[in-house]
Amino acid sequence: MSLPVEPLAPDTFSALGVPPQLAAVLTRAGITTPFPIQSATLPDCLAGRDVCGKAPTGSGKTLAFGLGILTRLASAAGSHGSTRRAGRGRPAALILVPTRELASQVEEVLDPLARAIGKTVASVFGGVGYPKQVSALRRGVDVLIACPGRLEDLLERGAVDLAFVDMVVIDEADRMADMGFLPAVRRLVNQTSPQRQTLLFSATLDGPVDKLVREYQHSPVRHDITVEETDRGEIHHHFWSVRHEDRVSVTAQTITANGPALVFCRTKRGADRLALRLGREGLASDAIHGDRSQSQRERALAAFRAGRLDVLVATDVAARGIHVDDVPLVIHYDPPADTADYVHRSGRTGRAGADGIVISLLGQDHLDGARRLQRHLGFDTAISAPDVTALPARPEVRLVGRRPEPTTRRERPADTAGAGRRQRPPRRQTGHSRQR
Repeated sequence: MSLPVEPLAPDTFSALGVPPQLAAVLTRAGITTPFPIQSATLPDCLAGRDVCGKAPTGSGKTLAFGLGILTRLASAAGSHGSTRRAGRGRPAALILVPTRELASQVEEVLDPLARAIGKTVASVFGGVGYPKQVSALRRGVDVLIACPGRLEDLLERGAVDLAFVDMVVIDEADRMADMGFLPAVRRLVNQTSPQRQTLLFSATLDGPVDKLVREYQHSPVRHDITVEETDRGEIHHHFWSVRHEDRVSVTAQTITANGPALVFCRTKRGADRLALRLGREGLASDAIHGDRSQSQRERALAAFRAGRLDVLVATDVAARGIHVDDVPLVIHYDPPADTADYVHRSGRTGRAGADGIVISLLGQDHLDGARRLQRHLGFDTAISAPDVTALPARPEVRLVGRRPEPTTRRERPADTAGAGRRQRPPRRQTGHSRQR
């Protein structure tokens, strides 16, 4: 007698149509329950529909579109039913992203999944040499993750052909617009198959992003995903009026009490300078911005994730696309350019149910702008003098620290994170906190 087959639970990846090989990889990584954006978009993606998703960073959209692409590749079915393996320089799927950090992270998430079904993933972006990327393309890549500028360079070199791409993802389309990449995005998408399936994800869907949707998607299924408040910790926003010459000491004292921290500066030179000065205050620090090489940026980010840095000083290149769980403190050392940048910077804390603190350091010429931002966001927080004792207590604070050492103008920011520190063990990441 055959036993009855129990129906698949609706809150599993298998129930959404993800094949067993991919579901097994997710399970080994501790990911067993789909995020809302994955539950919402995967069925439409697997049905071959164009999808337009409004979703914030950290909502799980990388797995949403990544599982959709890889599931379709696993079944060897393109949008028009063709089957094939990756050709030399002829990818089947293209994922366009705004920053090299995001390109690397998407590749990191998708690579083990692709390997499980015998497919290949590669990323291409600027800041590194061409030979390794060209070699990967010549060997054959099924899923290509690319920043627009580098991909156009590779097209000019004849290293890649997009004519066979029948699945396109445009990730963080609003950031693409902010960075002036949409003309390049249009040129690239125009070179893909006319029968392509197009998936677009963005934190906002108005203005130039809406125009992109209307131009390149056919009757898209729209999904507006918001992160439930239960998935967010409580974020405490503080606005401090600080004299220019006191900003470094206030920043160091705040990190000592409530760090580790992400600190945002307006300029690359400012980020380098602040990282050095915080190093002199006894904090293990490094900087990340567009002028640093890809390997330097990756090492700094890896050190911060692993708990080997007390502070990572960044320009807005880190406001999006960089996913670091359990950041307790964000400091706006320089005020953000606008409300959107404030939201994206501040969104690095209060993730995965953890509480967070956001502090804005304001000079006299920044007070009016801060009040406008507060009104726009509905904050009723007063602008006050710095008071570290008024911040929520965090008795579990454990900084790496080191003895202050004399530095010279020729030293690089990475030197402030040198050896001789007591290293704390990396934080464990389980379940949803590992999703991107």
